[in-house]
Amino acid sequence: MRLLIRSGIACAALAAAAAAMPAYGAQAGGASGGGSCYPVNFTWICVYSGSRDGSPGSGGGSDTIACTYVKASAGLLQRAGIGPPAPGHQWDFMTCPGSILGPLGGQLVQVSISTGTPAIGPFELFKIAIRELSVPRLPGATAPPRGKDGLVGLPEWYWVPRGQWHPVSITVHAGPVWATASAVPTSLSFVPGGGLGSVTCHGPGTPFIRSKAAAQEHTNCSYTYAQASKGQPGNAFQAGLFVTWTVSWTGSGGAGGVITDSYTTGSAFPVRVAQAEALVTTP
Repeated sequence: MRLLIRSGIACAALAAAAAAMPAYGAQAGGASGGGSCYPVNFTWICVYSGSRDGSPGSGGGSDTIACTYVKASAGLLQRAGIGPPAPGHQWDFMTCPGSILGPLGGQLVQVSISTGTPAIGPFELFKIAIRELSVPRLPGATAPPRGKDGLVGLPEWYWVPRGQWHPVSITVHAGPVWATASAVPTSLSFVPGGGLGSVTCHGPGTPFIRSKAAAQEHTNCSYTYAQASKGQPGNAFQAGLFVTWTVSWTGSGGAGGVITDSYTTGSAFPVRVAQAEALVTTP
């Protein structure tokens, strides 16, 4: 899923800035699976998915594509319906390999006559990285498993497989300048449904192993229903399992910070709970 920042005015502003950046489909630097290219200060930054050599699991990355600039002719500006540039600037016609730039075959950009092309900073690269960052919906598990009735008074375990519980990130480079956007899973929440209060535990939880004795099973991630689901819609609680992530970024020169510590992914599912008292025996 594409990351959408939802908490705080500053976060919303960052998301809006990222979403406003135009992206063009392209094969980025020979990457397998293609990618998206973004114009940043008159240079194309291309972010590719998968691996550049085709090997699985090596993540994504970015390339800087060299663009060419020539002073736009009066005839081209007339055909494009472009007015005069800002004071101290001139219109250049920019073309970049592999990019899709519309009927003109390129893009008209304003270049400062005195200073030339401005440098790219880490914040510009961050806006690309946060747009490209994909936060997964982790596969949650429960015991009793989904589709099996639980019992009043018997804890409902929940967890995420530890192999799935890990940070995700993407780094965008432009020469020595770079920015990394990352999301780290921090906690797991179970929403029991029926207007009942949710419970949260840190980390991915502990898998329930049926072959173990009850006295050997321990978890901090569980919920115990005190009432049956009979009478609920469909005679089941509409429960949910959600992962909370901390989303942050770092960049060259010490740039970076936390964007939000409350981004969530998850899913809802029905839980049927039967009216029966659990019998617990100890050795």
